[in-house]
Amino acid sequence: MPARFLQLHTLTSYPAALLNRDDAGLAKQMPFGPAPRTRISSQCLKRHWRTYRGPGDLASLGELSVRSRETFRQKIAEPLIAAGHPAAAVDAVVGELIRRTLGESALKAKERAAADEEETDDGPAEPDSAKKKDPLHTGQVTVLGAKEVAYLKDLALRTLPAVKDLKKVGEAVAATVGGKQPDKELKKNLQALAVGAGLDAAVFGRMVTGDILARCDAAVHVAHAFTVHSAQAEADYFSAVDDLTQEAGETGAGHINSTDLTSGIFYGYVAIDVPLLVANLTGCDLRQDPGAWLKEDRALAGKIVAALANLIATVTPGAKLGSTAPHSFAHLVLAEAGDRQPCTLANAFLKPVSLEGDPLGNTYAALAQELIDLDWNFPDPPRRIHLARGEATRYARLGNAATLGERKNLSDLAAWLAAQVTG
Repeated sequence: MPARFLQLHTLTSYPAALLNRDDAGLAKQMPFGPAPRTRISSQCLKRHWRTYRGPGDLASLGELSVRSRETFRQKIAEPLIAAGHPAAAVDAVVGELIRRTLGESALKAKERAAADEEETDDGPAEPDSAKKKDPLHTGQVTVLGAKEVAYLKDLALRTLPAVKDLKKVGEAVAATVGGKQPDKELKKNLQALAVGAGLDAAVFGRMVTGDILARCDAAVHVAHAFTVHSAQAEADYFSAVDDLTQEAGETGAGHINSTDLTSGIFYGYVAIDVPLLVANLTGCDLRQDPGAWLKEDRALAGKIVAALANLIATVTPGAKLGSTAPHSFAHLVLAEAGDRQPCTLANAFLKPVSLEGDPLGNTYAALAQELIDLDWNFPDPPRRIHLARGEATRYARLGNAATLGERKNLSDLAAWLAAQVTG
C-alpha cells in the first residue's frame, strides 16, 4: 500500500561557510531553546534544489515553471512583436490577459513580492524605474508553467486580428476565449493543462492573486535547517592586494573588509504529502474523492521523490563558492513512510548538542533519544530506512537505540522512497 506521507530528516555539517545571509550580510539565525542557532531558510534550500542542473535534477523529469516579473513581456509579448504584430495591440492584449489571470492588482502593485518568492544569496535587487513604467511588468514574481505560457501566447495570437479598437480589447479577448462566461472558460482551459504550472510548482507550490490561474498547494514541505548546537560565527577580516601599486613600492591593501563565517551540523527536515503530489501532477480532485490519487499513475511522483532524496542529500546552498567552497554531503538521511501526520525531530536539539568530544556522535545520540520517546509514546511508528556516515560506533548508537530499518546507500534509499509512492 502506498504511503500517504514521506519524511526526510538530514544531518549535514559545514566548516567556514556563509550559507544564507540576512539583509545586513550576516549569517541568518533563529532562536531555539536556550541558544541562538545558525539557520538556512527553506526558500534558499528549495531554490538550490529547483535550479540544480546535473544527474537526477528535477528538470530531467519535466518542464519547470518560469518565475519572473518579466514573463508576460519576454515570453509572450516580445515574440509576437518580433513576428510582426503591432506593439500597441500586443501590449493591450497581453495587458488584458494579465488583468484576467492575475487580477487588477498585478498591474498596479509594482513593489509587492509574491508569497512564494525565493531567496538568493545576492541580496535584494535594486529597483528598476524602467520596468515600473512597463505595463506588462508585473508587480510580483509570477510562477507560470511552459504550457500556461504557450496557451496564453496562443490566445493572444488568436485575439490580435480581432483588435480594431484598443479600448475594446477586453471584448476581443472574451470573444476569443468564447463561452457565455469567458473568465470561467479561461480558468477551465488553464486548469485542463496537465502539470500546467510546471513540475516544480507541483512540488513546491505556487500562490496566485487572481482566481483564473489555479493555485497549486505545496506537496513538499521544507523546514528551515538549523544547527543542532549553539550558533558559531566569526568575523573574517580579509584584504585584497593591489598588484600594480605594490610593484610601485606602496604598502597596504587595495581593499579591506570583513564577512561572517559560520560552521556547524545542520538538521534539515522535509515532509512530502504524497496524495497532494499525485493530484498536482495528474489533476485528480482529492476534494471530490480523497482516494482518487490511488487510481492514478504514480510513476512520475515516484521519480520525483527519488530525485528529491538525492538533491536533499547532496545539493547545498552555493553562497560564497569562490572563498568557502561550501560543498558537503549529508552525514545522515533518515527516511520515513507512513499514513499518520508527519512529525519533525527538531525537538531532539531543543537542548543544544554538546560540541565536546564527538559532536556528530552526540548529535546521533540526541536524535536516537527523541525517536525512542516518540515511538514509546506514539506506537505504530512509520516505516524507516536510513543512510549514515561515520565510524560504526557512531551510527550503531542510533541504529541500536531505535528501529530505523536497514542502513542503505543513497541510491537504495531513493529507490525505497519511490516504491513507497508507487506501491
